[in-house]
Amino acid sequence: MRTRRLIGIGAVVTLVGATGFRSLQDGKGEWRAYAGSNASAKYSPLDQINRDNVATVRIAWRQSVVPVEARRGRSSVALATNYQVTPLMIGGQLYAATGDGAIVALNPGTGAVIWSYVPPDLLPPAPAPVTEPAKEVIAGRSVNRGLAYWSDGRDARIIAISGHSLFALDAKSGARVPRFGTAGSVDLRTGFRRTASTARWNSVPLIVKDVIVIGGTGSTADGQSLPGDIRAYNVRTGEQVWTFKVIPEFNEFGGDTWQKESASYSGNGGVWGLMSADDELGYVYIATETPSAKGGDFWGGKRPGSNLFAESLVALDVKTGKRVWHFQGIHHGIWDYDFNSAPNLVDITVDGRRIKAIAEVSKQAFVYVLDRVTGKPVWPIVERPVPRGDTPGEWYAPTEPFPTKPPAYDQQGVTIDDLIDFTPELRQEALTLLRRYRYGPLFTPPSIANARDSTKGAVQMPGAAGGSNWTGAGVDPETGIMYVTSVHSPYIAELVKGSDPEAAPANGPSGAAGRAVEWTVRRGPAVIGAWLEGPQGLPMFKPPYGRLVAIDLNKGSILWTAANGNGPREHPAIKHLNLPPLGQPGRASPLVTKTMVFLGEGGNSAVVALPPGGGGKMFRGYDKLTGRVLWEMELPGGTTGAPMTYTYNGKQYIVVATGWAGVAGELIALALP
Repeated sequence: MRTRRLIGIGAVVTLVGATGFRSLQDGKGEWRAYAGSNASAKYSPLDQINRDNVATVRIAWRQSVVPVEARRGRSSVALATNYQVTPLMIGGQLYAATGDGAIVALNPGTGAVIWSYVPPDLLPPAPAPVTEPAKEVIAGRSVNRGLAYWSDGRDARIIAISGHSLFALDAKSGARVPRFGTAGSVDLRTGFRRTASTARWNSVPLIVKDVIVIGGTGSTADGQSLPGDIRAYNVRTGEQVWTFKVIPEFNEFGGDTWQKESASYSGNGGVWGLMSADDELGYVYIATETPSAKGGDFWGGKRPGSNLFAESLVALDVKTGKRVWHFQGIHHGIWDYDFNSAPNLVDITVDGRRIKAIAEVSKQAFVYVLDRVTGKPVWPIVERPVPRGDTPGEWYAPTEPFPTKPPAYDQQGVTIDDLIDFTPELRQEALTLLRRYRYGPLFTPPSIANARDSTKGAVQMPGAAGGSNWTGAGVDPETGIMYVTSVHSPYIAELVKGSDPEAAPANGPSGAAGRAVEWTVRRGPAVIGAWLEGPQGLPMFKPPYGRLVAIDLNKGSILWTAANGNGPREHPAIKHLNLPPLGQPGRASPLVTKTMVFLGEGGNSAVVALPPGGGGKMFRGYDKLTGRVLWEMELPGGTTGAPMTYTYNGKQYIVVATGWAGVAGELIALALP
């Protein structure tokens, strides 16, 4: 590992007064929910590690993606290289999902295993005991991203999803709670509105007022995706208590936005990312994805209409599951612009008025800021005309919503002014390359291969990786300042016939081959489209290619932007120019503390929708006021999970999951010497 103290350049900002949204940490130095609290701030007031001593931070302990204790009795274990977990720390125990679906409790000061729970489907069938050490198999993404915790003061439970089962475990012992569901688990294949043969969700359960809320979806026996309805369960009994239909029935509110009865066969449209909640209001906030209907994310001809409640932010009453309000960010999505980041809840002051706000960052690099009580925009969000395409059979929305504040925090759409200009020669080559494709403003639609104008598809900017993705943003509840990461990720949305051998499998029904659909995107290096490569393998557009942006939610303004990582500045064509850091494209999640923002560069293994060269092994501490890099350390892998922090026996730790291509994931704990 190498560390060094850095001095950077940043703009000095003035903090603005904003009262913090109540944290579930309650001053104990714990981390009680995936993002610190149900408000999803990714914030901790801890400051034992601060801008004055961060240069001395070292690795305190490391633990495998599947600890040895969780391997016993198993013939093989899958060691994920894209380990996306964020642990919890409550009551002196650190809880984490392993990379293959087991659950462990660790000592927060050493990483040693206290207990482990291995779901039955990971164990070999009885009565064949395993006596040899488990065979290690390098795998891709981890099974899920985290766990949930619940306690009534006497009973304390860890709630987890593994495979198609929802589990309740005793927090102290790891034993299944027998009175929850059937012998401690609930089969998630039950409770859909249609018969399901599979159920899947690799994200994190949310617990509000004794109710467990989950997203995800399932599929029928013939492989068709089911609607990704939101389901809720009683945390004590496991009984399903309500369902919210993300694709409404014909006679329900929003049903008329699915023309030609397309709601009857459409699927997905639910939550694959993360959710948030206001515990005092009793509202759950869901951010939903693009639906499918005999097509993929980039073609919607079989689901004409604006398609409520897809690609929306929806507030639900946690007691009933009834819709309180909704805001749709994309009408009839054909760009894979899912909402998937956990909405950030923060109280802000706008023109002297106190607002309970909710802010949703997006793949298209907008922040949608609403009143979380009423759903009304804090600043106007206006409908503007967007380009219409010419793909046969497609239905195009005439307008899309555009926030007027804050401004976009990454490039949107394409003009020739966006092309790299490190040298005149590189700019001219970039211009020549760009002429092969259609391009234009944000929401330029995908186009078909071999179009009449001889173009080879449309440039989508940002691409489906973002802007922002599930890694989301952090926010300081004391100041109302948001810290959001962004990936600069243009790629080509080129549609081909579903029968084409180049059709992308990931964009057919339920991930099946494209033969059953009319149009799907051409398979590229990242499955969902070929990346737009610029001159001599450099990016096509100006940097930064990965960034950290500070946004004042009280004023709706950007305070500063910092490049996250070096990017391609050592490329032979530009190395002689001695450029500043250009930014590393990677999915990375921030951790906000009293004085700093901690951020990695993301992993490079089993990641769909990252540009070539994405990810990196550096982990940094940024000054919150200026964006200046105060410290950095090279870790064993890229940061694949969202970092968290806690105190244990008087010492502050920062823990983050890592992984890299061919390198098994780990939990890495950092602390002062």
